[in-house]
Amino acid sequence: MTYRAADPALRQQVLGYRAFRFEGPKAQRRIVAPDGMVRVVLGFRGTLRITDAVHPARSMGATSLVSGVRATGIVSEHSGPLHGITVMMTPLGAHRLLNMPMSYLADRHLDLADLLDPRLARQVRRLAHEGHDWEFLFSLLDDVLAALIRRNPQPALEVGDALRELLRSAGRTSVKQLAAQARCSSRQLERGFLEQVGLPPKSLAQIVRLQEALRLKYSGLTWADTAAAAGYHDQSHLVRSFKALVGCTPSKFSRARSETNWDGPLDPLPVRIPCSTPSERTPCGVAFVQDLSCVRGDAFSR
Repeated sequence: MTYRAADPALRQQVLGYRAFRFEGPKAQRRIVAPDGMVRVVLGFRGTLRITDAVHPARSMGATSLVSGVRATGIVSEHSGPLHGITVMMTPLGAHRLLNMPMSYLADRHLDLADLLDPRLARQVRRLAHEGHDWEFLFSLLDDVLAALIRRNPQPALEVGDALRELLRSAGRTSVKQLAAQARCSSRQLERGFLEQVGLPPKSLAQIVRLQEALRLKYSGLTWADTAAAAGYHDQSHLVRSFKALVGCTPSKFSRARSETNWDGPLDPLPVRIPCSTPSERTPCGVAFVQDLSCVRGDAFSR
């Protein structure tokens, strides 16, 4: 795996890139908790299968795809060679890139060719086959994505403000409070979230709090202390919420993640992204949206 943060000029829309190359025949399986990100997978070789962790009947396979903001976790699987780049985007960035209601993408995975100019995928795939290194391809994506994003309007101010507040409070600010701070009605705010994020603010708040719990657990707390620190009533409340969002208990999720010695194409980026290969990993799957130095400063900003 190779990671790189996006160009600083793009950081409000694009969190970073994950380049992946798997050559072995062994089947790989990875569970990923919901994290509030949109993923654009530019596949060069192989098929990635994605299954809803809570509703396993919902499944699809593709080489290149767009995965919207999700209210539930996912399981990614593949066997044989798999090669490509995943672009990790904020929901507001994806809304501006695709210029479409993000509710259409919420909890869905769609073939990239149905949503984005197919020339982008073809160009990157051609250059990859010509033997260019990852850094060259990352720089190319910086340029192409910046040009595509500039064509479309900025997101509504109230949605960006509410997103920042949800992150600042780790999901503990009520919808009523968010609307009051944004100087709009709760209904207006919900419509804005569905249009530009894909999920209503209450659902996103649950995801942010889940990610805060994972971050706290990764810092060394027990599950009981994690539940208290993340604002759950007790550990049982955390377990119930976790199962509803991820499809399994927190301990089973952590065990499944730690038993897998590879990062999947849909895994969140490391908490800190170096220029080339990762020096720090997050075995519990804590999403990059919890890197406070990045997101609370600018990644979800308007």
